[in-house]
Amino acid sequence: MKFFLISDNVDTMVGMRMAGIEGIVIHNDDEVKSELSKAIEREDVAVILITEHLVSLCPDLVYDLKLNRKKPLIVEIPDRHGNGRTADSISKYVQEAIGVKL
Repeated sequence: MKFFLISDNVDTMVGMRMAGIEGIVIHNDDEVKSELSKAIEREDVAVILITEHLVSLCPDLVYDLKLNRKKPLIVEIPDRHGNGRTADSISKYVQEAIGVKL
């Protein structure tokens, strides 16, 4: 089983490629939807890495896939500019997922 990267940054792609991870560089929400749909249908992909910036372009789709599909695992990663998350991002995610405010 493989990792697959969906990135908005060439530097992130190059770093992952050096670790043996294939992927693609894209920049808009239509491309995110298209490439994410292709990646989740691949039988050889177990983990999809996607940069936080791209998740922010279509969060509803990404979180729906994370919550409703067992495979592949979708993991948000920071790009070379660092972590773009707000301090309460995990709490917000849990609240949206199960309706409980932490």
